[in-house]
Amino acid sequence: MKLDFEYGAGVMSAVLPDSTDVFIPGVTVADPPCIPEERIEEETLKSIRNPIGMEPLSKLAKKGSKVTIVFPDRVKGGEQATSHRKVSIRLILQELYSAGVEKKDILLICSNGLHRKNTEKEIRGVLGNELFNEFWYSHQIINHDSEDYDHLVDLGVTKRGDPVLMNRYVYESDVAILIGHVQGNPYGGYSGGYKHCATGITHWRSIASHHVPSVMHRDDFTPVSGHSLMRTKFNEIGMHMEEKMGKKFFCCDAVLDTKSRQISIYSGYAKEMMPVSWLDADKRTYVHWAKKKYDILVFGMPQFFHYGEGMGTNPIMLMQALSAQVIRHKRIMSDKCVIICSSLCNGFFNDSLWPYTREMFEMFKHDEMNILPDMDRLGEYFATNEEYIRKYRFANAFHPFHGFSMISCGHIAEMNTSAIYIVGAKDPGYARAMGLKTRATFEEALSDAMRKFTGPEPNILALPMTFKTAAVHLCMEDDKQ
Repeated sequence: MKLDFEYGAGVMSAVLPDSTDVFIPGVTVADPPCIPEERIEEETLKSIRNPIGMEPLSKLAKKGSKVTIVFPDRVKGGEQATSHRKVSIRLILQELYSAGVEKKDILLICSNGLHRKNTEKEIRGVLGNELFNEFWYSHQIINHDSEDYDHLVDLGVTKRGDPVLMNRYVYESDVAILIGHVQGNPYGGYSGGYKHCATGITHWRSIASHHVPSVMHRDDFTPVSGHSLMRTKFNEIGMHMEEKMGKKFFCCDAVLDTKSRQISIYSGYAKEMMPVSWLDADKRTYVHWAKKKYDILVFGMPQFFHYGEGMGTNPIMLMQALSAQVIRHKRIMSDKCVIICSSLCNGFFNDSLWPYTREMFEMFKHDEMNILPDMDRLGEYFATNEEYIRKYRFANAFHPFHGFSMISCGHIAEMNTSAIYIVGAKDPGYARAMGLKTRATFEEALSDAMRKFTGPEPNILALPMTFKTAAVHLCMEDDKQ
């Protein structure tokens, strides 16, 4: 069979055996039905007014209350007119105004965490013109700044000893609202819930307690799980924030489908609300489909996706993207599994977004750096680099420690595969420096993999559009866990 896989800004074709299986999220196995557009506002409002485990906003807020509304950055959640952010924030504002809250006492915070600060254009895209125009020009929409120590508060450590620093605006508000998305995520199963506050409004030292090899290279991390140590740490950090604030976060999370449409909406106390929302999300995300384990996974990597332009060419980011597929799909991979992936791999780092990764890449090639975890000892060196911090704060770059979470993740692909082939690399030395094999075509890579690793009749799974859709976590058909 002939299939097209993402490659740069276009596609690259591959001729694969007719026995190849193909999986496309939302197509091969249909998502659960989403809420019809004409009912989204009704269902969202019903959720907001009937929160799980806590009082509704009509009782939490009153005239004079200071309110923060924390919403995810552009990486998650869709930008359609009926997206969860746009609908839920507008309805929440109506509830707040009805309770007597004044507009001047409301602050909207983009929970970018260590991601780059979203631009004015991007904020407009995720919130829509109405909300943007209402709050932007009065300076009531801001990005979280994890290096703005005037607006961070140190809450000490969790019982486990993990440091917790959080956004001071949120800490000091009377009502703190988290707008979240329950969508498959390789880091702890799902976005939303306590993951939102534990990563989106904290500091690199907090994130360094879980986005590191000692947590990410455990057996409970791969395959993806909602019960991993990482997820446990998210919950502990979120609950520690609540304890120190003296109030619960009011969460409003939407379970989303492949096209980021709302399947269901849940509001309330994260500790009680998350498990309920996950029951719905599991039906869409953990797809019990595979009848056999696969020896070869085939997919393509565009230049632009997820974190930004250059995600599929920057060698550090490319490794994280490969590993994310392993974390999601490990349950259906054989012990000898090989990955074959197309990528331009042309040396485009996009230094404006990731100004530190070129230095990381160069350091990885020297000083007894044999595997990516050997870089971990340099995390604080990069995280405290003032020039990289300035670019995060003032030039819309990712925070330098974010690169170390990418490196920690990036090693997982090597840990769980026999080999990884990059197909179509324009500058293949970048791939080879990361321990990857390079071939000109899918067919050459497949031939080499069968000769060296899998034998002549491998089980092959093709994953077209894997980085352009909201991914699932593939499972064996008979595995009901």
